[in-house]
Amino acid sequence: MFTGLIEQVGVIRSVERSAAEWVIRVDCRLSGVRLGDSIAVSGVCLTVVELLPPGGFAAQVSAATLESSTLGNLRAGVRVNLERALSFGGRLDGHLVQGHVDAVGRVERIAPRGRSLEVWFRVSGVAGRYVVAKGSIAIDGVSLTVNQVEDVGEESRFSINLIPHTQNGTTLAGLAPGVEVNIESDLLGRYVERLLARGAECGVGRGKSGGLDEAFLRQQGF
Repeated sequence: MFTGLIEQVGVIRSVERSAAEWVIRVDCRLSGVRLGDSIAVSGVCLTVVELLPPGGFAAQVSAATLESSTLGNLRAGVRVNLERALSFGGRLDGHLVQGHVDAVGRVERIAPRGRSLEVWFRVSGVAGRYVVAKGSIAIDGVSLTVNQVEDVGEESRFSINLIPHTQNGTTLAGLAPGVEVNIESDLLGRYVERLLARGAECGVGRGKSGGLDEAFLRQQGF
């Protein structure tokens, strides 16, 4: 589990490609990294399989991960956001991030807003239904707040604000229209959807409408 607060920006040293999986080697200055540790690389949870002094590491990337994220675009010299797994009992300053990418989105447009940047993204409607205005979202592993959400046909578009601190401490300052990014929505929305769907099928928590409605909530004291 991660927080979406990036610790460092690393640089891809090399990418070893094979049919089954890839091995990526990352140069960074993370201290205390051990074999078997989980590290989010641009929002994708990977396992350390090799240590590269002074602080770099190597990780395997499965074919399934390559297909569902932007890691297939990696090459030597590319900068990546890095975050080590959250320590139990540590402070949660961002939001709960699993490192499991929901979808690959695309930058639609970028507009200056004072010293900040307003960035609009497009995602499939399947992933877009979990994007909520004023809710949390992880873009390439960075915890951000959604400003606006619009559904456009079979797609959804949403905007976030990049303050100077985020621009300076992550790779997001390098975004441009057309660039692909890893997107992970807040996991709470997915749990709620699943629970409501199963509850309706089983007749649990159903109101007169057949689902969870205002009348049922009132009956339960909400």
